[in-house]
Amino acid sequence: MASRLIIKNASVLTLDQNNNYHTNATVIIENGRFTQIFPDGTHFESTSNDQTIDATGKLLMPALVDLHFHTAIAKGWNDHLPLWEYLDECWYPSIRALDKEAAYWAAMASYMEAIKNGTGTVNDMYRQLDGLADAADEIGIRAVLSNDVALGEFNLDTLEDNVAAFQKHNGRANGRIQVWFGIEWLPLADLELLKRTRKLANELGTGIHIHLNESISEIDSTIQRFHKRPTEVAHEAGILGPDCVAAHCVHLSDNEIDLLAKSGTHISHNPASNAKLGNGIARLPEMIQAGINIGLGHDAAECSNFVDMFTVMKFTSLIHRAARQTTDIGKPNDIIRMATVNGQQALGHGHELGAIVEGFKADCILIEMKSTEFTPLIQGDLTHLTSHLVFSASGNCVDTTIIDGRIIMQNRKVLTVNEEQVIIEANKSFARIKDKMKILVREKN
Repeated sequence: MASRLIIKNASVLTLDQNNNYHTNATVIIENGRFTQIFPDGTHFESTSNDQTIDATGKLLMPALVDLHFHTAIAKGWNDHLPLWEYLDECWYPSIRALDKEAAYWAAMASYMEAIKNGTGTVNDMYRQLDGLADAADEIGIRAVLSNDVALGEFNLDTLEDNVAAFQKHNGRANGRIQVWFGIEWLPLADLELLKRTRKLANELGTGIHIHLNESISEIDSTIQRFHKRPTEVAHEAGILGPDCVAAHCVHLSDNEIDLLAKSGTHISHNPASNAKLGNGIARLPEMIQAGINIGLGHDAAECSNFVDMFTVMKFTSLIHRAARQTTDIGKPNDIIRMATVNGQQALGHGHELGAIVEGFKADCILIEMKSTEFTPLIQGDLTHLTSHLVFSASGNCVDTTIIDGRIIMQNRKVLTVNEEQVIIEANKSFARIKDKMKILVREKN
């Protein structure tokens, strides 16, 4: 194995605290971390043991973070339905029909798509975590995994399942895989379950991933059962905090925004999924104004049909500019930070991931700028560059993905798995569980 990875002649968007941008830099990666950054084209002597990438015409930037992610096995199936009906007719039957093998191949396909589109870290709430952890370990992605925990009557995962997954997989792959607790959502939980989740998370020193305030129907159900809104219930149960990622948060009251801000809870904003499912548009400006850390997620490919954080970035800016009728929101630099720095901060990685800084873990991507998406481009003009990244680029612009200092994809070819085999086996897995899904739906009805 090469002792060092040297990336030379690169434009570098560091996303460090000073937002430094270099147009002809050399970056040295060793033992999985950025060790030296030469910003001015300084000549660097390599050795025969070094692996060198000539990044002429390419941009080096931090790998993207998908802060709310579900492995997908049924993309495009029954996706004409609104959220509640979709959950009953497709989502829950699909994840109840899962076995470890199907989960493994679904995760492989989902993680492969993420990597090919420049994502280095996923916050994946799903089931069959043995299969997910095996897939993440093998393909090389950084993954925070959580079970889909609900009350026993709903036949999903239990807190005991989540504890077992934590004990078996947390810290696996040299720390690249972590396990958090995952709460499906308030309609499938009660106060005791939520309080037990917080107690266990504190005891194990891990985080909590939960859906909150995604739809009006969820809020109505929660008020009927608890006489409070979802985020108020989560606060009462002790779920909120700096180790909690709350997904969606589309319909927040002023009080709920205040509770999230004061507790230090992080939000994963998933505007494409929220739009496709007809759930509405979150109060992003108010959440930002309150000081809440906001990351971005695609949700599940069943809910958005893609695993491309560049598309999520574009959608984030455009939908809020349209809704508020102003260009003062969704500035490209802010959106890029949501998809990188903010996401790593939400996952507790902000001290060593999310930026290209000496000493940080080397999760980064190379983007091909010799393309129509980046034409024209004024050399050294950061505003021009970030506009292209948010409004023009897609995941197809990503040439190379590096995670933990290891090249996972190069020249758009994933090096750690057989891409064709993954696609074949993922298709077989869905075909196999589809019949089980139909049986589950018939039994329920």
